[in-house]
Amino acid sequence: MDANYDTFPLLDTLASPADLRRLPATELPVVADELRRFLIKSVSTRGGHFAAGLGTVELTVALHYVFDTPSDRLVWDVGHQAYPHKVLTGRRQRLHTIKQEGGLAPFPARSESEYDTFGVGHSSTSISAALGMAIAAAQRGESRRVVAVIGDGALTAGMAFEALNHAGSLPANVLIVLNDNDMSISENVGALSNYLARALSGRMYSHLRERGKKVLRQMPTVWELARRSEEHIKGMVLPGTLFEEMGFNYIGPIDGHDLKALVGTLRNLRQLDGPQFLHVVTRKGKGYAPAEADPIKWHGPGPFDPKSGTIFKEKSTGPTYSQVFGQWLCDAAERDPLIVGITPAMREGSGLVEYSKKFPQRYFDVAIAEQHAVTFAAGLATEGVKPVVAIYSTFLQRAYDQLVHDVALQNLPVVFAVDRAGLVGSDGATHQGSYDLSFVRCIPNMVIMTPSDENECRQMLHTGTTLSSPSMVRYPRGTGPGVLIEKDMRALPVGRAELRRRGGSGLALLAFGTLLESALAIGERLDATVVNMRFVKPLDEALLMDLAAGHEAFVTIEENAVQGGAGSAVAEALAAHGVTMPMLQLGIPDRFIEHGSRESCLRQAGLDAGGLAAAVDAWWLPRLRADRRRGMGAAS
Repeated sequence: MDANYDTFPLLDTLASPADLRRLPATELPVVADELRRFLIKSVSTRGGHFAAGLGTVELTVALHYVFDTPSDRLVWDVGHQAYPHKVLTGRRQRLHTIKQEGGLAPFPARSESEYDTFGVGHSSTSISAALGMAIAAAQRGESRRVVAVIGDGALTAGMAFEALNHAGSLPANVLIVLNDNDMSISENVGALSNYLARALSGRMYSHLRERGKKVLRQMPTVWELARRSEEHIKGMVLPGTLFEEMGFNYIGPIDGHDLKALVGTLRNLRQLDGPQFLHVVTRKGKGYAPAEADPIKWHGPGPFDPKSGTIFKEKSTGPTYSQVFGQWLCDAAERDPLIVGITPAMREGSGLVEYSKKFPQRYFDVAIAEQHAVTFAAGLATEGVKPVVAIYSTFLQRAYDQLVHDVALQNLPVVFAVDRAGLVGSDGATHQGSYDLSFVRCIPNMVIMTPSDENECRQMLHTGTTLSSPSMVRYPRGTGPGVLIEKDMRALPVGRAELRRRGGSGLALLAFGTLLESALAIGERLDATVVNMRFVKPLDEALLMDLAAGHEAFVTIEENAVQGGAGSAVAEALAAHGVTMPMLQLGIPDRFIEHGSRESCLRQAGLDAGGLAAAVDAWWLPRLRADRRRGMGAAS
């Protein structure tokens, strides 16, 4: 590749969208070219979301050129595609800091810029938010326009269709832009569609159509014929009948990389009242051949060489927990033909690639539809199938009602493999898995397991498949301590903890999950008892009572919010048995942990090795010294 990734003469002059709007339209292709090259250079140094942003360069330029942002509201869905937006809205010089501690947020964030009108991270929220903004503008008597940009993947979620159904029934001035990057159109079809889009978005067509409808409604037979004819003609050349039926004026599909067509169509649509729907077709990774060829691989690469297209691989210390899960699922499916794997559009992230190839008939990617994934699994379970739902902690939140109502209430044996539990790092507050123990622990019939290492994770997943009730195994992002993973699978005794160290200091450390390593180090230094609790629900209450009888204080350690988490479960169990003793609960504090590396996020939360040690020392050592002083006083 001979592209110049170092000079951006026109882009350097653009400090805001207002500067962009002062340019003649003929300069926009140059802006788009420089913006694309700048993205390639910037992301190559640190990594980040990549292919989606390359695909929305022209669309982003056109939107900020036509609409008076930030007065006009621009709402991005998910935010993977919003890097070009960040560059054009005054953050170009800081783009290299994205996803790093103290740097730019990985997704649009209201606290970061007035151009980020709605904070995102989870998909399919843009239409609902944009509709709310449009209605608010109308109620306040403001003439601003509102645009939501949503991808074809995000449009699969039920929430998006709920919002479309509502928006189409209201006279709100809202434009939905569907960024469709999963299909291609030939030049001939594209040219025809662009022509039709410009024609159908024009005021004359809109005026004539509305006037014609008013007249023809007075003649029911003619009106019905005209209505059917219009739908038939548009249905032949445009895939918009569904959106028209929902109440939108559908335009498209148009080439999302044709700036002239985009600007012309958007200008027309900006003048129209009511709900509008623009369908644009883009290509993920556009303008960078490696990303175009493999957009999945280039969705969020690490640092890479922009000229050769070589992604620099991180040194691996062993399999990730996601890989451990993927291998377990393959092994389990080999042994048991009733095992079925389900994911809501996270095949690669959840470690399901190999499983999907080996067992295609028992693999279901339900798209971005977490609620459906859970109830679908419940339906399978009612018929004796053994569903395993691979889902990130942050996305399980989106299916809470289904977890309660459709799975737990009916006590169905669904296994939830909850990935990215705890602090995930660079994707930030929207993706931290901080709450799953708290919101699942209160649900009856659930069995909740927290493995401390890779092998325990494998055995707990197997344990879940042997139960007649729903279960959850939650594990963090990244690699474990590197223990030997046993090929054989054995069911663990449910609700049984593991005593890892018996100490003599009077302090007991109760660790839930992979922070056990840090607990063991503290236990060695302070001569404390250390327990690998394993199960959050049911708790090993017999062991807790035994420890309470022989220890002066407890410290609970978990990578979950302190409020309502595993430590709270221990406190509740002690209270239920009438036991009162000093107890320190260490976990994620009552604030959102922002983006950074996983290590820096743990440090922010006080859950890195040094933070845990300091917290235990500050709480326990003064008590220990006071006890010793009291003992010396009594002796004298």
